[in-house]
Amino acid sequence: MEHAKPVIQVKDLYKIYRVGETKVRALNGVSFTIDRGNFCSIVGTSGSGKSTLLNMLAGLEKPTKGEIIIAGEHMETKTENQLVAFRRKHIGFIFQSFNLMGTMNAIENVALPLTFQGMDKKKRNAKAEEMLDLVGLTKHKKHRPNQMSGGQQQRVGVARALVVEPEIIFADEPTGNLDSNTSVEVMNLMKKVVREKNQTLVMVTHDNYLASFADIILRIKDGKIIEIEDKRGSDTSDEMIRVPGKEQGEDNE
Repeated sequence: MEHAKPVIQVKDLYKIYRVGETKVRALNGVSFTIDRGNFCSIVGTSGSGKSTLLNMLAGLEKPTKGEIIIAGEHMETKTENQLVAFRRKHIGFIFQSFNLMGTMNAIENVALPLTFQGMDKKKRNAKAEEMLDLVGLTKHKKHRPNQMSGGQQQRVGVARALVVEPEIIFADEPTGNLDSNTSVEVMNLMKKVVREKNQTLVMVTHDNYLASFADIILRIKDGKIIEIEDKRGSDTSDEMIRVPGKEQGEDNE
């Protein structure tokens, strides 16, 4: 089996905010690599740096120092317009609050990112229907958000993230507004989709149980990755994620 190609490379990443006279290190020297086709969770408490890290990976925030290479391209050197174009082409997002348009049905919501790409209506609706079938919403295609449960709305969110055929999907507390049973359903769905489509999913969560659905768990504390748990079988290379040894256990300032 040929070695999978890194789709995310983070090298010595720092994000330092100034709060009055104080420097706050939201990220304090983070390095890792994720290969294509993996489901990776970043888990930590509030204020650990996990959301800052996700925002940087997605090009929504600029690092103070360090490199972020996504799908072979440096995010930290791109202009805002270049980042917008890059996200439209390579990245799908799943949000905690679903972020669906209330006036649109499921097909129209899923097709929305393709509208921004300029795809004609017939083609984008056909792709949207295909994605809704994939996430188990065949009977809800014409339903608006207020006609669906929270779990169904999040399935629409997953379908919308997938429709652009992104290389990477970023999910920020994707089950934060769902009950525990529905959360498990959505996690299993995301896991299944990653397998079937060979896509890379990076999820941020504060919940250790939900994080455990991932192949690889990055635990972050005080802006540093303190532990990596790789749950894949021994038949896969242990080089999928690499963290410089000096960072291990260095969680005191």
